[in-house]
Amino acid sequence: MNEQHPPTRWYVVFAQDAEDAAERRAEARPAHLARLRDLAAEGRLRLAGPMPRGDGVPPAEGGVSGSVVVAAFPDLGAARTWAAEDPYVAAGVYASVDVRPFLPVLP
Repeated sequence: MNEQHPPTRWYVVFAQDAEDAAERRAEARPAHLARLRDLAAEGRLRLAGPMPRGDGVPPAEGGVSGSVVVAAFPDLGAARTWAAEDPYVAAGVYASVDVRPFLPVLP
């Protein structure tokens, strides 16, 4: 039997928003979330979410400075390719994206 096992290498995607990207972010959000839901359905998403600009300020009120995604991929190249294909990249939401290996320890 040829079973496929989910990848066990984890990566963190740290993305910084461009200035004045709120409107582009809102437009691209459904496609961005769909990709994250796909990762979750495959058991490859550990966490994902926006980084509010202000402490305790909801993103809808204070804006977003970027996003963090922790997900499993076969290797760093695959993680970088996935991040580069994000709808937020195509829409010009992200000014920069950094992808690094990540080792979940707790919980």
